[in-house]
Amino acid sequence: MKKNIFYCLVFLLMVSCGKEEHKSVEKKASTEKDAEISLPFSTIELNDLAGFKATSSNWKIVGNAIADRNKEKTFTATEGVGILLNTPNKEAKGNIFSNFEHGDIELELDVMMPLGSNSGIYFQGRYEVQLFDSWGVTAPKYNDIGGIYQRWNKEAAKGKEGYEGHAPMVNASKAPGLWQHLKVIFHAPKFNSEGKKTKNAWFEEVLLNGVLLHKNVEVTGATRGGKAKEVATAPFMIQGDHGAVAFKNIKYKLYGNKKIGIKETTLKVYDNPDKSRGLKKYEERKLIQEIKVDSISPLVRFKPNVQHTLNYTGQFDIPTTGEYLFDVNVYGTAVLIIDNDTVVNTGGIGSGKVKLQKGIVNYTLLYNKPYPWGLQFDLYVEGPEIQRYSVLETSMAGINKNKTIKPIVIDATTENQIQRCFLFHKGTKRTHVITVGFIEKLNFAYDLSSASLLQVWGGDFLETTDMWHSRGKEQVGSPRGFIVSANGNIDFAVLENENQDWPSEINEETNFKQKGYKLDKNQIPEFLCSINDVEIADKIIASTKEKRAVERIIHIDGKSAIWHKIAVGESIEKLPNNIFIINSESYYVDFSGNNTLETITRSKGGKEELLVKIPAGKQTINYTIIW
Repeated sequence: MKKNIFYCLVFLLMVSCGKEEHKSVEKKASTEKDAEISLPFSTIELNDLAGFKATSSNWKIVGNAIADRNKEKTFTATEGVGILLNTPNKEAKGNIFSNFEHGDIELELDVMMPLGSNSGIYFQGRYEVQLFDSWGVTAPKYNDIGGIYQRWNKEAAKGKEGYEGHAPMVNASKAPGLWQHLKVIFHAPKFNSEGKKTKNAWFEEVLLNGVLLHKNVEVTGATRGGKAKEVATAPFMIQGDHGAVAFKNIKYKLYGNKKIGIKETTLKVYDNPDKSRGLKKYEERKLIQEIKVDSISPLVRFKPNVQHTLNYTGQFDIPTTGEYLFDVNVYGTAVLIIDNDTVVNTGGIGSGKVKLQKGIVNYTLLYNKPYPWGLQFDLYVEGPEIQRYSVLETSMAGINKNKTIKPIVIDATTENQIQRCFLFHKGTKRTHVITVGFIEKLNFAYDLSSASLLQVWGGDFLETTDMWHSRGKEQVGSPRGFIVSANGNIDFAVLENENQDWPSEINEETNFKQKGYKLDKNQIPEFLCSINDVEIADKIIASTKEKRAVERIIHIDGKSAIWHKIAVGESIEKLPNNIFIINSESYYVDFSGNNTLETITRSKGGKEELLVKIPAGKQTINYTIIW
């Protein structure tokens, strides 16, 4: 492992110990809104069917799959690789099984359901998470997408055979023909040495499109359609006989029961009367306490208004050789060193990866709390066949780090709502955002500083706890439904031709002027701005034609033409009637009401862009975003 001299010098100054040289390992500074910190997944490569057991001809590998929103259980596919497609018929309708067996597993994949279609994923071939076209369902049941299917007792009275089905908490289904992301953490039943079951199977989490559908749901036995006899390990199965379905980006982690041991640890507690935020010369402060401990439990060492610095020094017992990831969330400063490697050094949220050998390794954990408020310290670890867990979880049992806070929410139940706030968009905090919630349970966020649509989402409107509780933390609003993110940089620009790069930011040459917004009688804003001599009025309303959609209406008045970027995606597929699928976030754009305007799809910077040129004069364009 290479030595990072600069980092070492900084660290030596912090801890005031010049006798040792500390190596650095792969580290990541993070924010709370970053992508989830995680070790790599194993993947099922969809170049062929080698990742699955032999099955019938309804299963094949294709390069692309498109489902017509108006045709039931129908796909149009093209040759290639990367997508697992099931198109059953009377002669071929077999299920498909993974080549590997699993016990505890974390599975993620993208799935596409055509109109009216039905399938399911059976963990260990026994416990089904339902797949169904549930778009627009207002009260989802166990047989809607993401539901945990019911068990079946054929001996029960007619109409009472089904039992123990679990409906998803919310309906997070996208429209048919769109890619949807499913994440499941499943725990297999446990058996003793005599083969007797000691613990039922359970679903720790089921999430669809980033929305939690289930949390810690126990399953007493196989669900309907699964193999009856329960076992410790078995392949997962995808149902093939009920309807067409497509999958891509299938990845997984297999978990066991091992954890890191904590041994021979000494805790030193130092005073911090000056409320120093760093660790420089902390060992020169007054030593308050030195004791032997068998766990890491920083928070129990503090009274609410006390500032101390803690030094845990001891041994980790590593159960398996491999790569480990540690991540820390702290108010204050924390440094984790393992065998002279600085793994984490953070003043907030940070992580680091390190390769460790099975056996005993030395560690030092430093934690400095300079504030009289914000008592927060979490240390998580993930490793080979070790699910991410809190190293503090046993020692913290029963300790309430923070009082339970009742969420502060804004709901658009009886009238439309509008709220100014900060908002995270693709990891960046936007500071000039207007969020709007419609009574139709459709919502969006708009950035005034760039005249750009940021996000749309269905369901409840906005949580403002982070804005209004106490002094707040990130001061951001949080959408309460599953989000579909738009491009979000600049939606309007002056281009010399269709090949010119879209401007990446607003500057003097852009000649952009933000002019606020005006509200109509229903409290719906129309956003106003100008670029050069072109006046732009931009309004977004709830669609009355689709189950989940918003309509964007743009009025232009100018002496010259202007370009509008409708969407950006990994790929943009044009369907009949001027409808487009924007893939990555996966949503539809219906541009069918603009017969006099011609859209342009082009490739720029590894992405595809959907543009339209709006001519000079008074013009109106409108299109619908469907998800």
